[in-house]
Amino acid sequence: MSKQLTLEDNFHKRYHADCEECFGLCCVALPYAKSADFALDKDGGTPCPNLQSDYRCGIHNNLRNKGFRGCAVYECFGAGQKVSQVTYFGNDWRDHPESAKEMFEVFPIMQQLHEMLYYLNEALSLEETQPIYQDLQAALEATESLTNLSPISIIELNVPAHRTMVNDLLLQTSELVRAKVPPNKNKKISRGIDLLGAKLKGANLRGSNLRGAFLIAADLREADLSVTDFIGADLRDADLSGANLTGSIFLTQAQINSAKGDLNTKLPPSLSIPDHWHKVAK
Repeated sequence: MSKQLTLEDNFHKRYHADCEECFGLCCVALPYAKSADFALDKDGGTPCPNLQSDYRCGIHNNLRNKGFRGCAVYECFGAGQKVSQVTYFGNDWRDHPESAKEMFEVFPIMQQLHEMLYYLNEALSLEETQPIYQDLQAALEATESLTNLSPISIIELNVPAHRTMVNDLLLQTSELVRAKVPPNKNKKISRGIDLLGAKLKGANLRGSNLRGAFLIAADLREADLSVTDFIGADLRDADLSGANLTGSIFLTQAQINSAKGDLNTKLPPSLSIPDHWHKVAK
């Protein structure tokens, strides 16, 4: 039991944001536009006005109320601490301004690599992927090696080509996992479908392929979404109150944080009920 806890803790540390070990890279490197998710416009490479001298966010505990909901649902998958502490050996961009521009270019690339590592690790943890275990392990090791390259080499990477290779394995993972579920009778539910604002309360979507689906503001209350592939699905403001998402794959905490729900929502054990769901429930 203690070994399992150690493995889970190590996974969480490596592939989830650890802001204490990061130089506020997502608050500087990434651009955003004024919208429902951000209170103002910001160019890439420009520090957010809420970023403090210690690289912490001045409104971290009040992001939603201050108009920065987009920040509350962002996940770097551990890329921030990797770039800060490994790629640049703990040398921050304020004390070493000559490396700032390069660091800000490296960060979003590292984020993509760490996202792939997150999904590959999940795939390797599933019993159903035994037939492709060696391929998944090889892809994970290859991706991990890319994260340890020099900054210039990382910037020069052909990330789309590598992502295509990884995605093929994740697609195979999805098919293997969902094969244990009888084919869904709802033929209209498929990969990349636009379900913006869809009324799907109580729907049986068990075993669906919702990769890249647009579920913004969809009514999914009490829906059966178990054993469903959620990779890349947009769940912003989707209502998951009372929904069953157990056994779902490639679902991230960031996706859950962007949605609505309640204490009756059933999540995979690796994910947690967001704080703002508790507030709604009260």
